[in-house]
Amino acid sequence: AQCNFKVHKPFKEVIDVSSGDPHRAGMKPVSFVRQVLAVCLYPELLTDQSFPLDVRLRAQRLLEACDGGSVGSYTASSGLLHVRQSIAEFITKRDAGVPSCAKNVFISSGSQKIIVRLLASGEGEIQTGVLTPMPCPHTLPTLLDEGEVALVPYRLVEERGWAVDLDELHRAVTTARGRCQPRAIYISNPGNPTGHVQTRESIEEVIRFAAAEGLLLFVDEVYQDSMIGLDREFISYKKVLFEMGKEYAETVELVSSHSLSCACIAECGQRAGYMEIVSMDPEVMHFVDTMLCTDISTPVTGQLALDLMLNPPKPGDPSYDTYTQETLLTRTTLSQNAQRALELLSDLPGISCQPAMGGIYLYPRLHLPSEFTQLMLEVEADVLYCQKLLEEEGVFVGAGHHGGTTNSHHVR
Repeated sequence: AQCNFKVHKPFKEVIDVSSGDPHRAGMKPVSFVRQVLAVCLYPELLTDQSFPLDVRLRAQRLLEACDGGSVGSYTASSGLLHVRQSIAEFITKRDAGVPSCAKNVFISSGSQKIIVRLLASGEGEIQTGVLTPMPCPHTLPTLLDEGEVALVPYRLVEERGWAVDLDELHRAVTTARGRCQPRAIYISNPGNPTGHVQTRESIEEVIRFAAAEGLLLFVDEVYQDSMIGLDREFISYKKVLFEMGKEYAETVELVSSHSLSCACIAECGQRAGYMEIVSMDPEVMHFVDTMLCTDISTPVTGQLALDLMLNPPKPGDPSYDTYTQETLLTRTTLSQNAQRALELLSDLPGISCQPAMGGIYLYPRLHLPSEFTQLMLEVEADVLYCQKLLEEEGVFVGAGHHGGTTNSHHVR
């Protein structure tokens, strides 16, 4: 908003590589998801033989879960019970039998906002602080600021592929005390915008740190199905937490989130995601539900799409082969594009980039000449670079702010 620029060249289009919106970039929607939603929106299609049988049967079940058999009805503040049960079943299966319960699942169009509001409601006059990775999702600092929650930065280690460093966490929490009360730590895994995926050992370190410091773990896992590295697998924080035993599973408060918009389904416009809350006081859980009541409820079609994402067609279903082919193509394309982009960036002078293991972003570093950085007046060097790239090449990228925690420059 602070940048004033003009695109001087007559570009036919501006190429936006910063939004993270796959459909905007030309990704094709998944047929099964769109077909079921179409039937739910227009139930007369339930008898249309041109739709596969499993599409019509699923639409019928989802409509039965809606009040009045219509997607036009309101839902409970925490979401449709049928969909929350599907989410709990998905989590249990994903985590190899670690149990999940629908009452601990909350569907929301913005889980970050809900948790920030929860933290801002903490006791005492000292401002609440949240340990926040640098770099982090670009919307998070603004949300914390709006909630009057202090951002406590901890630096990720670029030389180790943007890994979380335990010593840095201790430094951050120690220096924060006195100006605020750290109550939570935010983790993005797979990382946004870095593409880093934590190892089990790293996750265990963070859990032990959170337990020792009495911090809520808020884990953004929305890119869990977008793994592009061959040497790393996604492991959820909840799975590791419960495998560490009751000492941690029954004492460490955990909020983990997943999203319809950030998965391979990539239905960003449907605005739906969920958060699962573990080991939190029942009164606090009730408070979360109350906050959801005062917020705009998640669109019903988005909730239904969540059900379709987490409970896709099974072998033998009429839609299974097409669904498998479409989602495999998306994952393959994502992996190939990430490798091609990495190679391209690495070949450009003045740019280096860590490979991504998951997610949909790369986070290249700019090695800018001194004469360029001396041009800085009212904007930072990476912002100026982004302006020039748009003006000269018609390519739109985001500046990689670090909240003043480092002198390096990056783009998103």
